Amino acid sequence: MFYHDGKLQYDVKVDKPNPQFAKMLQQAIGGIEGEMKVCLQYLFQAWGARGPEKYRDMLLETGTEEIAHIELLATAVALNLEGATNDLKDEAAKDPFMEQIMGGASARHILSSGMAAMAVDSNGVPFNGSWVVGTGNLAADMYANVMAESAGRVLATRLWKSTDDKGMKDMLSFLIARDTMHQNQWLAVLEELGGPEGVHPIPNSFPQEKENQNFNYNFLSTHINGDSKAHGRWSEGKSIDGKGSFSFEKATPQGRKPDLGAAHPAGFAQKEQMMENDSFIKSAFKKIKE
Repeated sequence: MFYHDGKLQYDVKVDKPNPQFAKMLQQAIGGIEGEMKVCLQYLFQAWGARGPEKYRDMLLETGTEEIAHIELLATAVALNLEGATNDLKDEAAKDPFMEQIMGGASARHILSSGMAAMAVDSNGVPFNGSWVVGTGNLAADMYANVMAESAGRVLATRLWKSTDDKGMKDMLSFLIARDTMHQNQWLAVLEELGGPEGVHPIPNSFPQEKENQNFNYNFLSTHINGDSKAHGRWSEGKSIDGKGSFSFEKATPQGRKPDLGAAHPAGFAQKEQMMENDSFIKSAFKKIKE
C-alpha cells in the first residue's frame, strides 16, 4: 500500500518560466536516465525480492522516494510552462510548427497535456518499460542500480549546467545529492554481500568448475593486426574476484564455418535454396505444390 502527502519532498521554485527548459526536464522524468526508470526498477526489484527482508524494505523505500522525485520534476515542468503566453497557446492550437516557433519548446506540452508534464522524454518519446531491470539476483540488480543512478546523475549535472535559473539549480542540486547517496547505497549492498570476491562471478550460486576453464579469465584481443593497445588491469595479474589470473591472448576461431541445411519449402525461400534431392525436402515441396 502506498500513501501520499500533499507536500513536496523539496521545494521547487522557478524564477523565470522557460518552456524550452521544461522540455529538457522531460528527459529526467521519462527518459532512459530518468526518475520513472529508477522508480519502477527499484519497486519491481522489491516486489520480487527474496531473502533477507531488509533488502526488500530498502528497495521499497528508495523506489517510493523516486516517486517524490518524479513529482518534483513534474512540478518544475508545470511551473516552467507557465511562461507560455496566451498568444502562444492560441497559436499552438492552429499551427503544427509551433515547436519551431517557440524556439525548441514542446508543442505537446500545450496541445496534449495542457501545460503539464508527461510520461515522455525530451523528444516526446513515451517511457519504455523495457528499460526496467529486475533480474531476481540481488548483486546483478545492484550493479544495474549503480549504472542507473550514475547515468541519472550525469543527466542532472548537465541540466544544472544548462540553466541560470536559481530555483532550478537549487532543485537539481538536491536531486544530484540524492543520486550521490543512492550510488553509494547500492555499492554498500555489494560490499555487504562480500564485495567483488563475494559476489563474483554473478550468480555465485553456479558451480564455477562447470564453466569452461580455458576462457574464464583471459582477455581475447580481436585486433586483426595483433598490435592491440588494450593492455591493463584486466589483462594481467590476479582477477578481481580473486579466483583466477588474467591473461592477454589473441582471439582465434575455435569452431568451423557454419553449414546450414537447405531451406524448408514451408518458409517459401527461393527454389535455388532448396535441395529437392533430399527425400524429406522433396516430399514437403511436393505437398506444397499440390
